[in-house]
Amino acid sequence: MVSRAKEYLAYRRSLGFDLETSALVLLDFARFADRAGHRGPLTSALVLRWATQSSEHSLRYHSERLSIARGFARYLAARDAKTEIPDQRLLAGRFGRSQPHVYTDEQLGQLVSDTAKAAAIDPLRRHTYATVFGLLASTGLRVSEALGLELTDVDLERGVLHVRRTKFRKSRLVPMHPSVTRAMGRYRGRRDQDPGCRESAWFFAGRHGRPLPYTSVRGAFLRLRTRLGWRSNGALPVPRIHDLRHTFACRRLLAWYREDVDVERGIVALSTYLGHGKVTDTYWYLTGTSELLAIAGDRFERFVATGSAS
Repeated sequence: MVSRAKEYLAYRRSLGFDLETSALVLLDFARFADRAGHRGPLTSALVLRWATQSSEHSLRYHSERLSIARGFARYLAARDAKTEIPDQRLLAGRFGRSQPHVYTDEQLGQLVSDTAKAAAIDPLRRHTYATVFGLLASTGLRVSEALGLELTDVDLERGVLHVRRTKFRKSRLVPMHPSVTRAMGRYRGRRDQDPGCRESAWFFAGRHGRPLPYTSVRGAFLRLRTRLGWRSNGALPVPRIHDLRHTFACRRLLAWYREDVDVERGIVALSTYLGHGKVTDTYWYLTGTSELLAIAGDRFERFVATGSAS
């Protein structure tokens, strides 16, 4: 199944699709099928068993996994009429929004400080993870964008990141707060002293100078989350790395409300900063926290009383 999945991905890429995330998900399914010893045409039962195997995933993500496998099934069905294409309606929730976890200040501090102190065979690795987590929390970057940074993409003099052609094939410049720039500079100093990393083109270099794998970052996050016993304040049972991006968007909006910034204009800037294809994608990331709702309610009361929210 893995070989057929790679063939399918090569075909889709020849048509111009990037498929970075979808490829990882589909190959996970293909390996699952091979480990299960599946032979013969693809079946809906096999796809459903894989799509719903993790209780940590939301119903929406289960449905997204099913959708990715369905595209592969349609490709296989063109060659083997016995292939079953599972109906998308078998799993509900594809277009629903599961409320994300919004990290507290304490949790964000623990994420960076505790990771930097964690035991590691490679002394540089714990600082690499801590810097990645700090960058994600302070800029709202996608994990793939942070791990894809090359040395030439990180301008420490100007405090700007050049994020190149990621999701939606968009490139953008991402200014960093001075404190973030200083932290990135400290990490660069440590990195350049490491014999295995100093010649690498990647800012966050892994073993033998190759890009730092997402699986390694996720493993470090899971170990810390388990040790600290974090539980989610959203719809899922535990926080995710991706929730750092949601948290960044919510905290930015909260800061604007506190500063009486015109949020309708600000949200367009936030959408550009986050690299979204359209502003509605940014609204998808926002969550009505108690602090945000309290300030919004106060603004509305002032508007009713005076005709102005300022």
